[in-house]
Amino acid sequence: MSAAVLELRDLDVRYGAVGAVRGLSLEVQRGEIVGLIGPNGAGKSTTLHAVMGMVATHGGDILHEGRSIRGMAPEAVTRTGVALVPEGRRIFAELTVEENLKLGLAGRRTRNGDGISDAFSLFPVLHEMRRRHAGALSGGQQQQLAIGRALVANPSLLLLDEPSLGLAPSVVDVVFGALQAIRESGVTVLLVEQRAQRTVALADRTYLIANGELRLTLTPDDAGDTEKMVAAYLS
Repeated sequence: MSAAVLELRDLDVRYGAVGAVRGLSLEVQRGEIVGLIGPNGAGKSTTLHAVMGMVATHGGDILHEGRSIRGMAPEAVTRTGVALVPEGRRIFAELTVEENLKLGLAGRRTRNGDGISDAFSLFPVLHEMRRRHAGALSGGQQQQLAIGRALVANPSLLLLDEPSLGLAPSVVDVVFGALQAIRESGVTVLLVEQRAQRTVALADRTYLIANGELRLTLTPDDAGDTEKMVAAYLS
């Protein structure tokens, strides 16, 4: 098997004396959607931030396409082909939709294709509203913009932190449908989500972590086994 797009080896992250992530090992192979679920405070967002170089790590390693990126600055990690869609979207409200998307071009690794046109194809509403200020969009539209902006950089690995948070069910359907299309386009995805059953059903593999430690690895066949997930959440 070729090198994983992302591999965490015994990753440790601490905030002072508190272990946020402890000995976490997982991998994401090319073309996969891999889920990361668990209770609040489990270390899910911290794991994504560690991959991006946004928090210091205290042990283990982070490999992207076989190369260690542990300790790199976030902008250097971005240049290797990793993009993060953060919780809370963090779009620029005073800029137009199109201007927000153009910001993603700064991290674009190749000139193949047209990243902005691809974002418009994936999320037609962004094309319709391309000249509107991003602050005027609904929460669901802003989430589509945040994902589109990350994809404009043509990443090999897309990290998403709670993309369905606060969205109406119909918009959640749009976001999860987009994840399927993103995978089919060749982008590998690591998805942190609160919607555990839906994530397990979608992902090729889902890791459940609690108290910063891996507790369970789930497949789509486990999506209906709520007792197994609840037990792991409470363990």
